[in-house]
Amino acid sequence: MKDTDILIPTSTIGSYAPPSWLCVTLEAIGRGELGETDINETFNDAVRIAIADQERAGVDIITEGEMRRQDFVLGFYERLTGLAQQPAPRTQGPDGHDQRGKWLPTVPLAAPDGLGIVAEFEFAKTEATKPLKVTCPGPFTLSGRIQTGGIYKERLEVAYACADIINAELRQLAAAGAEFIQLDEPSYAVYPDRPQEFVELFNRTVEGVAAKIGVHICFGNYRGRAVGKRSYRPLFPHILDANFDQLALEFANRELAEIELWSEFPNDKELAAGLIDVKNYYVETPEDVAALLRRTLKHVQPEKLSITPDCGFSQTARWAAVAKLKAMVAGTEIVRKELM
Repeated sequence: MKDTDILIPTSTIGSYAPPSWLCVTLEAIGRGELGETDINETFNDAVRIAIADQERAGVDIITEGEMRRQDFVLGFYERLTGLAQQPAPRTQGPDGHDQRGKWLPTVPLAAPDGLGIVAEFEFAKTEATKPLKVTCPGPFTLSGRIQTGGIYKERLEVAYACADIINAELRQLAAAGAEFIQLDEPSYAVYPDRPQEFVELFNRTVEGVAAKIGVHICFGNYRGRAVGKRSYRPLFPHILDANFDQLALEFANRELAEIELWSEFPNDKELAAGLIDVKNYYVETPEDVAALLRRTLKHVQPEKLSITPDCGFSQTARWAAVAKLKAMVAGTEIVRKELM
């Protein structure tokens, strides 16, 4: 079954809530206490749990949960050559974005062994019974922790170097059978003064990739906190010139603020509307979701709409993620029946 066979398909954004035992095991891996086979089994089992939780909840299009990735993007820096990790500017006090380290390039960026996403997809294919969406950080977001001033003079230059690396990975994913690939670019909304530059960068990144392309733009979710002003308006209508099929935006935690942008700027793209608040431990009821969905349908045709959480679940406890997914599916089904 393809997502086009389902009216208003439900999906997840990318990351899934890590089981508690995985967090403990990652600490043991960091101490060097596990062998290669142990590590592979650990991550394989974590992916199986992420897939099983989504499928049991009834989600229509699932992801592998990004269980092998370190903090969304940090693990990818280990796959890039010539990066020297720098100390974080702040190590004490409340958790914040400024406690994450940076990397200094000592040679031009390259990933001779790829980013590892193809291998993630190959394993997920053997476990999933639902359609899979493959996720990948976009080049501007991936460039965010890489320092400039040396080999690369400014961030956009770093981003274009990342774009070529990501493009090669995306082409390999498509060749391996990935039909739906989503790039995650929360940083777009944080820098609202350069939307046309983002369009050119995005189009370079997905050039020649034979798959359905999505892009997820949020406001950050590190420890449940945004990193910039929460408004999509500066990106419109420019972002609609990018070569994507689906745009995933967060709406639930903003009470559907700016949903009117979709009808204000008519287009032929799909919208994946975030109607589950991952930054809130209030568990939505199915009727909560249905009410938001009805309001969303005033601006989006049902044939062009998907329902997702606002962002990934990596910062959410697993029990809450499971409950929220079930509510998302049940609330969507209420409205589907109303449309029949």
